[in-house]
Formats: sequence, structure tokens, C-alpha cells
Amino acid sequence: MHRFYAPDFALDRAVELPADEAHHLARVMRLKAGDPIAVFDGRGHEAVARVEAIAGRRVTVRAVEARAPAGEPAIAITLAQGVLKSDKMERVIRDAVMLGAAAIRPFISARTAMPRAALERGGRQERWDRTVISSVKQCGRAIVPPVLPAQDFRELLSAERDALCVMFLEPGHQATRGLSTLEARVPAKATVMIGPEGGWDSSEVQEAAHAGVTLVTFGQRTLRADAAGAAAIALLQYIWKDL
Repeated sequence: MHRFYAPDFALDRAVELPADEAHHLARVMRLKAGDPIAVFDGRGHEAVARVEAIAGRRVTVRAVEARAPAGEPAIAITLAQGVLKSDKMERVIRDAVMLGAAAIRPFISARTAMPRAALERGGRQERWDRTVISSVKQCGRAIVPPVLPAQDFRELLSAERDALCVMFLEPGHQATRGLSTLEARVPAKATVMIGPEGGWDSSEVQEAAHAGVTLVTFGQRTLRADAAGAAAIALLQYIWKDL
């Protein structure tokens, strides 16, 4: 059953879909009035619904029966990702959302190839938000995790003090703990920190260590920056038995 984001839906009440969702339903999927669908509100609620009317660019649906969405992880993991170029960031967001990330926090570090000012141009935040919705629809979640405003690296260290922070290092940096030691440190919240294409600057690794961040590696392999986040989330979920 096709799923659509309807943030204002309520049982047995007709609501209009957001413009992007209406376009997808009517022009891409070519559904018709009377067709069954599922809707979710982004806050954890989902329902079986039907298409009530399609008029131009407007689509009205009616939720008829609540249903359970895919379950959320017990541990809220935020992916803090050094901003990447082109569409790599969108792939990172897509995969993190599918794996159950509670939030994505972009940040600017010493080796980030894109200046902070550039993030405020070109509609990147809007594209990232659309990527989140698309990924939520695909994976069965009913929670829409936020892509938070980009921060500088030092702001990131301050913002995540209430979570267990785990920085994944590329080979050449010294880890402070082995991954196996995290089995006994099961947190309520965790932040996974992944650097940009250029990797971590040694000064950032030192600052993170001084801030109490746990430094780990993937071993001897160097992962692509747009693949490391998903690998790290899946690895920690396995270690913490939260798959």
C-alpha cells in the first residue's frame, strides 16, 4: 500500500495532502479517487485511508482506520555529519532515516569543502527535508526526524553534551576505545560523529577527546564519508541490540 505524508490527518476527516505529496499521488503514482492508501503524520501516527477527491493539483484523502507503523529504535541516535558536496549529503540523510536516526545534524569542520554561507543558498535545507519525507515513506516509519541547522564543529561539541558521543576516525588517528567496549555502555541517546570527505583534522580529534567524546575506528579500512554514517549507525544498533 502506498504511503503518503499527511501531517494534519485525523480519523474520519477529509484533509488535503501537501503539494509535493499530492503531485506524487496524482501525477507520479496516478492513483484515483477511491483508491486505498496509508497516511502518516510525522509524529508517530499512521492510518489506512482512501483517496477522496483529485481536483487539479489538490488531493483530498480520508483516514478510515488506525494502523501501527514500523517501530522506532529504543536508543535515539543523532547522526552528526560533516557537510558533503553535491548529492552525497542527500544519500547520507536517506540512509540514516531508513536506519531509524532520531535526527541529522550537519556541521562545518576544518576540512569541509563547502563554506557555511553556501548552505544558506540553493535550497539545500528544502531538498534535505524532502529527502527525509521520501525515506520515511519508503521504510515504514511514521516519525519524521529533523535535519537540524548546520553548526560549526565546536558548537556541535557543546550541543551534544547530554548524549553519548562516538566519533568514528579514519585510519591514522588513535582511538580511545575499542568498539566492543561500547556493549556495556548502552545509552538513552547517542550521537554518531562522521567527518567530511577530507576527514578529521588532528586538532578536532584532540578537542573531541578533551570534551569526553569516545573515539573509535572501523579498523584498517577507510570508508567513504557518504557511507560511514549508515555503517556506524547499523554497527551501534547491533552492538546495543537495538535492530
